[in-house]
Amino acid sequence: MFVYSIAMLLLIPVMATPRYFLKTGSTTWFGVPVAGTMLAALLALAAIFTVISPAEIEPSFLHQGFVVVLSVLVAALGGGPVTEVVFALAARRPSRGANRSVGTAEESLLRGGMWIGILERIAIASTLWASWPEGLAVVLAVKGLGRFAELKQHAAAEQFILGTFSSVLWACAAYGIGRLLLS
Repeated sequence: MFVYSIAMLLLIPVMATPRYFLKTGSTTWFGVPVAGTMLAALLALAAIFTVISPAEIEPSFLHQGFVVVLSVLVAALGGGPVTEVVFALAARRPSRGANRSVGTAEESLLRGGMWIGILERIAIASTLWASWPEGLAVVLAVKGLGRFAELKQHAAAEQFILGTFSSVLWACAAYGIGRLLLS
């Protein structure tokens, strides 16, 4: 089962990377809801396989390094499409009648969010791997101070909070699965 967990984790960056090269609002590739949902499902399945499988191999230094790098890569690249799904769900508007459709997230009010998100998730996963959870507070404080002036707009503040929460949760989940793989 360990091999299945690793394979699923390896699929996440492979599937997520094309999303970073598409233009904003592009629906090619799998589309935002499908891509983010598939990545979240892969992460959940990797977690399930990791939990239900007994330790198959004794972790060596090389093995530990591979798992650490893989979990940081999963945190960095997989979080973007998942955050886009959160934005799309937040932009949902109930339509008249029984049908409710997922609307498209409005144009980003916060410029550079994709790159800030990637760096944020790398920093979060890295501080957790370094056994320095206080680093989470530092990362989030720097991010908040850097965006302080822009957060006066209600829509920008909402987008900031949604993006930060989804990004942090994804990075922590990627770290947690890596931690489980090494235990």
